[in-house]
Parts: sequence; C-alpha cells; structure tokens
Amino acid sequence: MGRKGTMINKEINSSYLNETKQIKIYKPESFSPLYKYNICLMQDGNDYFQMGRIATFSDRLHESEEITNTVFIGIHYKDRQDRRKKYHPSGEQYEAYTKFVVNEVIPLIDEIIPTLLLGKTRAIMGDSLAGSFALATALRYPNTFGKVIMHSPYIDEVMLNLVKETKVDLSSIDIYHTIGTKEDNATLSDGKVEDLLTPSRKLNQLLTNKGASYTYHELEDGNHTWKYWQKEMPRTLTSMFSETY
Repeated sequence: MGRKGTMINKEINSSYLNETKQIKIYKPESFSPLYKYNICLMQDGNDYFQMGRIATFSDRLHESEEITNTVFIGIHYKDRQDRRKKYHPSGEQYEAYTKFVVNEVIPLIDEIIPTLLLGKTRAIMGDSLAGSFALATALRYPNTFGKVIMHSPYIDEVMLNLVKETKVDLSSIDIYHTIGTKEDNATLSDGKVEDLLTPSRKLNQLLTNKGASYTYHELEDGNHTWKYWQKEMPRTLTSMFSETY
C-alpha cells in the first residue's frame, strides 16, 4: 500500500554551514492551506522516515484522528563524523548547525506550511546524539521549540550541565524521553559500548526536580536500536500531537 500523504523535497543553501542541505517534508493526506499545523522537525531524518516509519504512522494516526494536523520534516547527516560535528554541543559545527535550524529551516517551513507560529506547535525530535541536540536546542530557543522528543538520547556531563544551568522555565516545554533498560551496555554507531541508561536516569531526576513538563518511559529489555524506537513511535506521536491549539 502506498503512502497517503505527500512527500516534498526542498534544498537550503545554508549561509551558516556553507553547504546545501536537503529537507524532506511529509504532509498528511488531508493537508490544506486552510488548516493550521503542528511541526515535528527530525534530526536523523532519513532514519526516522525509513526505520522509524514516520510516514506510515502519520498516515495511520491522522486517519484514526489520534493525532491532530502534523507535518513531519526530516534533515539528515552526511556521515557519522558529520553528525558528531553538528549535533554535539562540543562539536565544531554545532553553533553553525543550530543557527541553520533556527534561522534557515524554521523560516522556510513557516513560509510553506500554515502554522500558528507558536513554540508549543513546534517539536524537535531525535534519537541518540540527535536527541541530545533536540534538548539543547529547545533550551536555547524555547520560543521556537516548545516540544522535545528524545529516543535514547546520548547524555553526558556537558548535557547534564546545560540542564542544570538553564534559566528556562522547563514547565513551558513539553519533553518526551525514552530509554531502554538494556542500554546500560549500548553499542553506539562508532562501535563503542557505553552506559546510556544511568545518565538518562540522572537526566530524568534532574528534569523532574526542575518541574519540567515531562514524560519518561523506560522500555523493558529495550536496547539502542531502531527496533525499539519504531515500536515506541505510536505512543510518542499520540502523546505529543493529540492536542489542538
């Protein structure tokens, strides 16, 4: 069965990155310029579309009316090294990439998708290191992104300190965070094995203590793979995109 929605591709010649980035935009079947839409901006975009089956879930959940009007936008990386440079707060292109997202991608989306131009109608989503980027970006630009979705985020002391030091009222950002119970021994994309579960539990405690508007799930026997993130996707999307503003 083919997709019910429509995928369109756009290119941005980024003045911040000095490179051309492709943006994939998936609109629901019922898309109309007469409606207003939530926006879900996904780092690791191709992975979310292919392994996360975002388009399929979008079709299904829009049809069943379990989510309200939502457009999914994906931005992808060139390779593992490029991903690290752009997504991690210590990466050499992190600042430029963040400005690209906020100052080039969002204005493009606002130009072609009718939105309410409110942070609460814009989500930023990512897995692993892309999940860390999502949280860090929303902490810096809470008026741009009022929702954060993290699937098994890569949390280190840099990320924990960002949360500790933020002056943002975390009750104003809806945060959704999952981690697998077997990710205390997670194999990352570079082949390294790390404990991601313990830092996620620290982040959970920190966000809870700071009064965040926060949903946290530990996935039983889950590990650091798309098998578990894909299974989690319907709950993620219905939790974050069921409201009408």
